[in-house]
Amino acid sequence: MLVKQLYTKCLSQGAYYIESNGEAAVIDPLREVSEYINLAKLSNSKIKYIFETHFHADFISGHLTLSKKTNASIIYGPNANPSFDCIVAKDNQEFNIGDITIKVIHTPGHTLESTCFLLLDNEKKPYCIFTGDTLFLGDVGRPDLAQKSMNISKEELAGILFDSVNNKLSNLPDNILVYPAHGAGSACGKNMMKETVDTLGNQKKNNYALNGSLSKEDFIIELTSDLELPPEYFPSNVILNQEGYLDFDSVLKQSLNPLTIIEFNNLMNDDTLILDVRNQNDFKKGFIPGSIFIGLNGTFAPWVGSIIKDVSKKLLLVCSEGQEQEAIMRLSRVGFDNCLGYLEGGFSAWLNSGAKFETIETIDPDSLSKIIDDINLIDVRKLSERNNGYLSASKSIPLDVFEKELYLINSDEKNFIHCAGGYRSVIACSILKRNGFKSVVDVAGGFSSIRKSNFNILVND
Repeated sequence: MLVKQLYTKCLSQGAYYIESNGEAAVIDPLREVSEYINLAKLSNSKIKYIFETHFHADFISGHLTLSKKTNASIIYGPNANPSFDCIVAKDNQEFNIGDITIKVIHTPGHTLESTCFLLLDNEKKPYCIFTGDTLFLGDVGRPDLAQKSMNISKEELAGILFDSVNNKLSNLPDNILVYPAHGAGSACGKNMMKETVDTLGNQKKNNYALNGSLSKEDFIIELTSDLELPPEYFPSNVILNQEGYLDFDSVLKQSLNPLTIIEFNNLMNDDTLILDVRNQNDFKKGFIPGSIFIGLNGTFAPWVGSIIKDVSKKLLLVCSEGQEQEAIMRLSRVGFDNCLGYLEGGFSAWLNSGAKFETIETIDPDSLSKIIDDINLIDVRKLSERNNGYLSASKSIPLDVFEKELYLINSDEKNFIHCAGGYRSVIACSILKRNGFKSVVDVAGGFSSIRKSNFNILVND
């Protein structure tokens, strides 16, 4: 028996490959499916089933493509209503894979079709459980992401989730492993652990949803309070996962399109967006006017969804050489398939053409400390991060709502922007520049560098 976690840091997402005696299954696959197919080929195994824990909102799953390429059956839990052929399993239904068994445990609450899959070994003993977005390490799934389409309140879903966790999962053996669909950094939960696997027994001790510390009423309050707004691209991803999408191979073929300077310029208009995916330090030194920066070196795909929002938006890419295919792949993971192509030769080609470009001024924390009382300083971190310390002179405008709240920023004055480490602040600076703000300064290294600097002003903890 083989259980392999395939973790994608950008999405904080875990897919799973399971194999036994020549047969295999995949749980919550990513859209590009070649890795799962190659794993099966290595041992001459056949992928028999594709299990989906629910209709994902934060990424496009590879269930349809993988099924097409392998003839594997797609399995959802009760209450699923996809627009394609699949097995909608019953609670406690079992599926054999070689010498092992996958048992369906319907655990609604995150969504009504949310389901966990319990793996039983060749002696029918519980070995591990794949919990999807029902149970995370340290947390549970948010109950507000699918409520509009289900015509049910987040409070009702939270109550259903309480029953699922306590009546279905808490009774399982302590020694089984818990494999969740997400870890820390995902927008699908609030307080997930950085670890990606744990024992159920340890979760029973440390996870508020399992340790008996909260009544049902208190659980509902805890789960529905202080929820940040979900990214606006989530509903479109749910629809694509329910109704279908292009295979990634097709997306890559239509998008991996090198564009000359002339072709790139001809496509630049109000209907297109220039997305620059280079490192933030390279972007600050020079970029095409009107570009939005979201670098591949950070949590790229979720920020693309949060900042650009509209998955149908036409995109023109500016990449470092050799990053073009990776950019297209990671865009496709969150449903952004409308890439018209990339600038051949990258930003260097733009410079060599003599075309106009812009830059972003940078300041180090020590220099910032000398002028802190006389500037407009904006903190684009999450409110939860700010709770752990902030500069008293700063104004909080989290990046996920930044463009909506530009009216709070004085466009006639110089604005200084910081985040935690220097990635998100450059995204914010690019948004300001695109919206006509002339004088924008990035604080190098963000708040982590500020803490290490010679600041003698108030930092609240």
